[in-house]
Amino acid sequence: MLATLVAVVSSNGDVLYANAALEDALGMSRRSITGTPLQACFNDPALLESALSGARGNEFAALRYDAFLKRTNHEPLPVHVVVAQTETPGEVIVELLPLEQQTRQEREERLLDQAQANKELIRNLAHEIKNPLGGIRGAAQLLQMDLESKELIEYTQVIIHEADRLQSLVDRLLAPHRRPHVVGDVNIHEVCERVRSLILAEFPKGLRVLRDYDASIPEFRGDREQLIQAVLNIAHNAAHALSASIASGEGEITFKTRVGRQVTFGKQRYKLALELHVIDNGPGVPDSIKDRIFFPLVSGRDGGSGLGLTLAQTFVQQHHGLIECESVPGKTDFKILIPLP
Repeated sequence: MLATLVAVVSSNGDVLYANAALEDALGMSRRSITGTPLQACFNDPALLESALSGARGNEFAALRYDAFLKRTNHEPLPVHVVVAQTETPGEVIVELLPLEQQTRQEREERLLDQAQANKELIRNLAHEIKNPLGGIRGAAQLLQMDLESKELIEYTQVIIHEADRLQSLVDRLLAPHRRPHVVGDVNIHEVCERVRSLILAEFPKGLRVLRDYDASIPEFRGDREQLIQAVLNIAHNAAHALSASIASGEGEITFKTRVGRQVTFGKQRYKLALELHVIDNGPGVPDSIKDRIFFPLVSGRDGGSGLGLTLAQTFVQQHHGLIECESVPGKTDFKILIPLP
């Protein structure tokens, strides 16, 4: 009666028992499944074969990994596989937990399409603004040279000042598309430590920045400065969202790193991927902007430029990665995913 897909297999993978949920998922009867190798039901049989080999050698009590289950007349089903030994020698339980992969994949595709559309919009808009902006500023300077009234000169200075401010905004919009991609070896924990020191320097009281690092994560090729900027933008947003908690001394940001195995994102599957979580205990992302936080010029706070997360997503995507967000009151988790070698 379990909703979870369960099979009991022999040490070499032949199915001894399959529950009703597994029958339904595979589109096969229990009779036709029994006696066949369970490995044949997966897109990548070698993963289960390796797990069963480990079980035969008593290398683990339970092993977990993600895989795709073949289905009759359906797309492969993404599942989280748990392989565990039983008390009976020569028998292994294989538990399959369907993932919410379809929903996640659709969300990722929307993020990628949205980021590409944002990039084109930003570049075109910024270039369209730059030309008339230069003309406005130049005309105001020429006009100022011919004016003697201090009051009128103040008006031209306002025009020049506001034109410069708009020029600065345009430069920030174009920055990620202009700057060359400087590739080198990146240690993600050095990136986190740099961001941590910058955040604590700006918010020295009332904020704790915690570390939860996986020291086994290898170095990878990437642009260190871009990644620092991406993580800093996310952490900076988190710190501002925690303003009330910081005032009461309860603000908390956590940098958490893990290695994801057999991870799918950006329409591709990777054997290994970096998972960097920036987690805060703030009020959460407002529902009104939750689906638009990576849009340019969308901000959840007064005075925010709305560019921080847009630029962070751009920088991470230049590393073939993706930023995802899950937020509820009391916990907001921005997860950066980047493929590892």
